[in-house]
Order: sequence, then C-alpha cells, then structure tokens
Amino acid sequence: MRNRIRRKTSQSKDIGSNGCRICRKGAKMVLFITGTCLRTCWYCPLSRERKGIDITYANEHPVTSPDEAVQVSRIMSALGTGVTGGEPLLHLDRVIEYCARLKQEFGDAHHIHLYTGTAPDSETFGALKGLVDEIRLHPPEEDWPLFLSGSYAESVTIAKSMGFDIGVEVPALPSVGELEPALKILDFLNINELEWGDTNAEEMRERGYTLEDGYHNAVKGAREWAYRISRDEKVHFCSSSFKDSVQLRKRLIRIARNTARPFDHITRDGTIIYGNLVPAGTDTSWLGNLSPGSYENCADHIELSWRILHKQAEVLTGECSIVERYPDHGMIVEVTPL
Repeated sequence: MRNRIRRKTSQSKDIGSNGCRICRKGAKMVLFITGTCLRTCWYCPLSRERKGIDITYANEHPVTSPDEAVQVSRIMSALGTGVTGGEPLLHLDRVIEYCARLKQEFGDAHHIHLYTGTAPDSETFGALKGLVDEIRLHPPEEDWPLFLSGSYAESVTIAKSMGFDIGVEVPALPSVGELEPALKILDFLNINELEWGDTNAEEMRERGYTLEDGYHNAVKGAREWAYRISRDEKVHFCSSSFKDSVQLRKRLIRIARNTARPFDHITRDGTIIYGNLVPAGTDTSWLGNLSPGSYENCADHIELSWRILHKQAEVLTGECSIVERYPDHGMIVEVTPL
C-alpha cells in the first residue's frame, strides 16, 4: 500500500512547553470545542466542515457529551488534551464541563492546554483554574507590535499569578519577529508553519503566497520568517510536516494498538490494513476453515486478514480488495482491488 501520511520532517530543536512534550508523543487528544469564532483571521486553516459551525469533536469524532470524549481519550491512551476551536471560550461552560470530566476521570496528571484568541480576565482564569494547566494565547497580527502594552500582556500577568503556564501560539507570518519583546514575560512562544487550506486559499493567492512543495500544505517562506525571531530557548517552531508525520502518526499508532482486531495489520503510519470480500453467493462455509479471530462476518461483506484474502483471491467468487484506513473505523485511505 502506498504511504499517504509519511512526510519529510525536521524540528529546529527540542520542544519546550509541557503541553508540547506530550503532543510530540502523539499522546494528546484534540478537543475541538466549537468552530464558531468572533474573529476572521485571513490565515485560519479550519476546514469547511468545521469553520463557523458549533459542533464539538474529540479527535475526528463528533461528540455530544464529556463521557464520549473520555471514551475517545481512553481509545488512544491519551496523556493529555488540547482544547481548541474556533474560539473555545465562546462556550466557557462547555470547556469547564469537558475539562472537569477529563480531570475527574484521569486525574491531575492529565495535562490540558487551551488555545484562545481572547485576552481572558481574572474571572475567566478563575473558572479554568484546576481544570486547564496551560494557556496558549493567539493575539491578532495587528496586536503583535504592541503586545507588552495591551490586554494580552495583562492576561499573561493574571495567568501567572494564578499558577497557569502561559505563552503565545501564532502562525509563521512575515511579521512574527514583532513578538520578540514579549518573550520576557512569556513562558513560551510557539510558531506554527503557515498552512494552506481550502478555506484560506484565496487569501493566500491574493498575498502572492505559494506552497513549499507538492507533498504537504506548508506555505513557501514561512520557515524563514519564523527563523528571523531570536533563537531564544522559549521559542519553538512546529513544522507542517512534523504535525503530519510525527504527531499524527504517533497518535494513530496509539489508537490502532488499542482498537485493531487480531487480523488487522498495523502499518508504520498507524493506519490498519485488512482484506474485504463481498461474496458473489450466500455460501460462506469456507470460513469454517479459518482460525478464530482471523475474520469478521459483516452484514453484506467479510473482513479478514489481507494476507489470507490475497492467497485465496483467485479461488473465491465475489469482489476482493485490500483496504487501508485510519484506525477505530476512521476514514479510508486506499482500496486496492485484487
């Protein structure tokens, strides 16, 4: 099967914040609180399926309750959770409800970080205290030059006084160096490689941006813009390829190890491979010759070891194929007819 998620990857140096260290292991569940947001950042990479829509996801699964999120966390043996959106603090009650349930289930060791484009006040931080460990502020680009004299600096002071780890996380734009003075009050500054998406493509074209290459969605020049800022130990650059080839791959592997059936083959990328047979008739007596656990008889087809199907394809009647998909009934990556 062709590799669909492996990419060339590079990191400038080790990742510093506590939340990032867990992300690097692929051990953080992504809790997407809502797709709604009061800001209209031109570079926002959210997909059309999520942008502006009030729906909650735990990883790729839509969820309607904290218990469902706990189940998703268990499936991947998560060590923590990243709370994101949209703007999660538009639904503060929802953030509190989900984070409280996760802490209740997994304890204080379950590290939770939260992204927000707002500058939270003491009341908001008070509501989050004991539930969220790390805050990642996302100030708009126009606020970067005067960060130290604005509301975001006030939020940093409040958060630190209340025991939160707090930093800034922004995309690598040409002006990202304007945040360098803010380093003296931040615990960290995360710079994400600017990414091309289906909802920001027109804005990218209007600014004359192009893709770095044909393999992933990084914008050409973004890495160099990030390197203009001081190589202070508080600054951490996260490439688009790293997110795809390391974070995603490791998260998928964790899920696959917990959910794969005995006959599923787990790839190095964390996808699973199995055989799929749609019988031409109703006679499936031949399944009795297979060992227990080497197949699953579904409503209108049979899923089994791809190796067994490959060997038997010539003598079986029906449609035979090998399927590669994300684990836990995730999206199909490739179907290869036999």
